[in-house]
Amino acid sequence: MNVTDVDSRPRLGQIVRVLRGREAGTYAIVIGLEAPHFVWLADGNQRKFDRPKKKNVKHIQVTNVVAGEVADVLEEFGRVNNAKLRYALNQYLLQNAKHEQKGE
Repeated sequence: MNVTDVDSRPRLGQIVRVLRGREAGTYAIVIGLEAPHFVWLADGNQRKFDRPKKKNVKHIQVTNVVAGEVADVLEEFGRVNNAKLRYALNQYLLQNAKHEQKGE
């Protein structure tokens, strides 16, 4: 991923898959951006909003899904509760599981 490309850079509220590190294979939500190479990730369960993980954008895989409710709350208030993070991730994972069962 070219971090200078505006379209490929993660956005607030975007769901990403962690590729490297202890949490490899898990999903998280971008709750902060630190230009140009880092993002702050939280999932509301293991990684709470108060203790996010700083991750290099090279070590994550950006999905094309943005949790709209999370993004709106982050932009308006600057923080989001962990329940919203968990809910958004669970909805994404359930939707993904349905598509895999259908063979799409």
